[in-house]
Amino acid sequence: MTLREAIAEAAERLAGDAHLSASARRDAEFLMMHTLGISRAQLLAHPDRLLVEAERITYKDAIQHRLRHEPVQYIIGEQEFYGLVFRVTSDVLIPRPETEHLVEAVLAHFRGRAIEPLRIADIGTGSGAIAIALAMHLPGAEIAATDASREALAIAQMNARDHGVADRIYFSEADLLDIPINEPGGQRSGHLFDAIVSNPPYIALTEAGELHPQVREHEPHLALFAGTSGLDVYRRMIPQAADNLKPGGLLALEIGHGQRGDIADLLETWQGVRFIEDLQAIPRVALAQKPA
Repeated sequence: MTLREAIAEAAERLAGDAHLSASARRDAEFLMMHTLGISRAQLLAHPDRLLVEAERITYKDAIQHRLRHEPVQYIIGEQEFYGLVFRVTSDVLIPRPETEHLVEAVLAHFRGRAIEPLRIADIGTGSGAIAIALAMHLPGAEIAATDASREALAIAQMNARDHGVADRIYFSEADLLDIPINEPGGQRSGHLFDAIVSNPPYIALTEAGELHPQVREHEPHLALFAGTSGLDVYRRMIPQAADNLKPGGLLALEIGHGQRGDIADLLETWQGVRFIEDLQAIPRVALAQKPA
């Protein structure tokens, strides 16, 4: 069987699933590229290359996983975010392009400011994508990254090592900011942060049925759902952030569709509250500063 034939057959099978039809051809090609370890240019240049038996079996297995609605990112084990490649498993939320707006907002806030050492907390770090992207672009920053999932922290620590920033990101198993954050040299919980950043769970449990099966059935619910309104984590985190930020410190949050008004109410006593829209003109990032 040639690459062309295998991809056509796989795309037809994927297209037979209403949840996968829109991305059937793209997924079939991407999984073939991963199976063979080739680029898209190589794929297009050699469509009549014959697959050996081991390649056919590996590719068929990858398609079977996709037919079970497993995200492509989990099948191949990685996802690109902010120009960096991160390891991902079903223990972590898949980093999404919308979250890049959050990273960009934090970088823009500190651009040109001389703060040494700059101390940032990433709450609910998951794969570590936000913390690592910030560390890569803010070489003077010390970052504390917390997550309630020990399995997620293990992935985040591997990603930090992969990108050479493990010495500046201090990982702690914690429920938001409920426990002191461990850093080299012992506890430094008395030191306040210049910024607290988070992409927390913000989907209402009542909206679970509206999610794509690949999200609902495979991504960690701990990183997706926040009570019946989707606001439970914000209600806990915002007061905690006020206690752990320096005066004038930045709070940067990713928010869900339709949550701007509720978040604005929760930030009523903060200063400089503003929202950043994503490419679909949906308010995606909330920024606020602790009153001086």
